[in-house]
Parts: sequence; structure tokens; C-alpha cells
Amino acid sequence: MDEYLVPSSFGEAELTDRKSRFIGHIWRTDTEEEALSLIKKMREQYWDARHNVYAYIIQGGATRYSDDSEPQGTAGMPILDVLRREGVFNVTCVVTRYFGGILLGTGGLVRAYSGAAKLALDAAGLSMLRLWDQLRLDCPYRFYEQITGEVARFSGVIEDAQFGTEVTLRMLLPQEQTAAFCTRLTDLSGGQLKPEQEGQISRAVPTKSS
Repeated sequence: MDEYLVPSSFGEAELTDRKSRFIGHIWRTDTEEEALSLIKKMREQYWDARHNVYAYIIQGGATRYSDDSEPQGTAGMPILDVLRREGVFNVTCVVTRYFGGILLGTGGLVRAYSGAAKLALDAAGLSMLRLWDQLRLDCPYRFYEQITGEVARFSGVIEDAQFGTEVTLRMLLPQEQTAAFCTRLTDLSGGQLKPEQEGQISRAVPTKSS
């Protein structure tokens, strides 16, 4: 399975430039049908806006954008460029503009639409979608802090920790890191720590910057 970034959640943000309001919206959309449905919804919700500009990228599928009557190249493509630059897929962005009566010019429109898209994407956050190994580990308390550090060092995530006579951890590790991670735990514990692989799962996990 390929790994790629997707939005962590719905994101919304707004900026104002010379009295024009630009409202950015970001969603994770796994199909083109989802993307088109959300675009339609935004057009209905913001029926009184001057423009509802959009762009979407579906992994292994369609990439589309629309200027929605703005001058060619000033709206949809700048939004698409933001999504591409951030390396995000399965994403739909709609930026709604309420015209404030002052023309912004080509450069102003590009900055406003790309700025609103970036703010909305920042609000949504990014997650890495990939196939993870699911590991379970029972460990003495004296190793707990070391293990949490090693999980992070190997780009893993602790999903759950149960504290009893020992700590029971359930973790996600990237497939290519699992063997090295297990070897590292064996080395630092003198063979006491032996993670058990319980399965694999496809999941989007927030990146550190999200």
C-alpha cells in the first residue's frame, strides 16, 4: 500500500482582503463523488456569494479545479497548487468569496485564494495514511519511558496504555520499521521486552506538525 498525506479533519478559515471575504473549507474525500457532493453543498449553502472556487485531488483518480468565473488562473489553480505543494491527497477545497466592491487584480486574487486554502488546510491538519503493524507489549514500569521514546524514534504511535502490575501497550509501527524496533527493544532490555504482532491496519495517523 502506498503512503500519503490526507486531511486529518474538516478545516475552515477566513481572510479578508480589501473588503472581500474569502472563506476556505477543506475535507478529506476518498472519491470524486464525495468531492462533487461537497462542492454542490457549498454552492447551495453560499448561494449569495460571488464565487465558490474549488479544487480536489483523489489518489489514483481525478484532479480537478474551477475558477468559477474568476479570471482564468487566479483562483482554482492557486488552490490546487497549495494542495500539491503540501503533498496532500483525497482532499477537496472550496474557497467562497463575498466580493467587497474593490478589484484585487490578478496577483491579489492569487494571494487571497491560495492564502485561504492554506489557512483551511492548516486548520484541518495532516495525517499519514498507510499500512501499520499492530504490536502489543507487556513491560515493567522501569522501561516505560524508554519505550515511549523508542516508539517515537521509529515513527510509531502508542494507541493505548493500560497500567496494572505491568504496563500493557498497544502500538502502531510502520512496516519497514517493525523489525528494527523489536531488535532495539530486545537490546535495551537484555531480551526481556518482546513485542507481539497482533495484525495490520490501514489508518491515517496525524503527523507531528498537526
